[in-house]
Amino acid sequence: MIPAAKPEIGEDERAAVDRVILSGMLAQGPEVAAFEQEFSKFVAGRHSIAVNSGTSALHMFMIAVGIGPGDEVIVPSFSFAATANAVGLVGATPVFVDIELDHFCLDPAAVEAAITPRTKAIMPVHLYGHPANMRELSAIAKKHNLLLLEDAAQAHLASFDGIPVGAWGEAAAFSFYPTKNMTSGEGGMVTTPSASVDRMVRVLRNQGMERRYENEVIGFNTRMTDIHAAIGRVQLTKIEAWTAKRQQNAAFFDANIKGVVTPPVAEGAVHVYHQYTIRVVDQDRDAFAKALADKGVGSGVYYPTPIHRLPSFQLDVDLPVTETAAAQALSLPVYPSLSQGELETIVEAVNAVAKAGA
Repeated sequence: MIPAAKPEIGEDERAAVDRVILSGMLAQGPEVAAFEQEFSKFVAGRHSIAVNSGTSALHMFMIAVGIGPGDEVIVPSFSFAATANAVGLVGATPVFVDIELDHFCLDPAAVEAAITPRTKAIMPVHLYGHPANMRELSAIAKKHNLLLLEDAAQAHLASFDGIPVGAWGEAAAFSFYPTKNMTSGEGGMVTTPSASVDRMVRVLRNQGMERRYENEVIGFNTRMTDIHAAIGRVQLTKIEAWTAKRQQNAAFFDANIKGVVTPPVAEGAVHVYHQYTIRVVDQDRDAFAKALADKGVGSGVYYPTPIHRLPSFQLDVDLPVTETAAAQALSLPVYPSLSQGELETIVEAVNAVAKAGA
């Protein structure tokens, strides 16, 4: 079976972990500081603050930018639940709006239509590694004096109009979960142009204190360990080559896969293919996935239930494009370690199932 996703971990990462263990400095320390500095180079030099997960990154920056009870944050429902959970965790209200079906990202027209006097921020998700339409969303945010926040958990090195994701708004969150385009084992990163947001996230992640036992605010323990940071530092040296390979794999799929809707790339966008997500339009998607598995090809359904319909939210919202995407989207393996033979196997399996019917 070709798995749907596969962490890229090798001897370099193991050696980095051993180095940290032998140093005796295991908690947040010099490796974290170095990781933050090195990551900043990929987000136009913005402040970067490492935390223990992508969800923590979202949560910490929500507090740091001042989102709280009574505020509304416009988000997509077609995403992982953490996107909306972070809004709810600070007592604010996630306002779910529809997406553009081609790219699975927020529809700017739907965003503008959802703005109310309580709207405080817009938070697009750069889903599957394709950047949201930041040109239009940034203009909408400026027009209405709203914060622009980014959920960039799946989009390391993606860009729009030459500006990297994570460098558009007041704050952004990246994830280093094992199956992301790069990993630290587990972890996340907040990026921001704001010195005050930078400081507040650093205080919040460390029990609300900058200096030991001088707690300024009620905080958390969301620090990243030096072990995780050491892995992340190694992965940063490889992510550009890995991204190029993902893009090459996607180009091979674009040229050879038939019978399903392959993912287009928007003008001005650089897609980094965290997932290569097709749409199964003429057949049952779940049956299609099972038929692929029978041919030895794994796939993933991200996400079968829109957030607004999860038990944790259960909102009556009309999002027809989101519902279509949830019924049709199927992600194929696209990770950089796929061999040419595996790529050909994936193409042959998809084409065979599309032609024969699941």
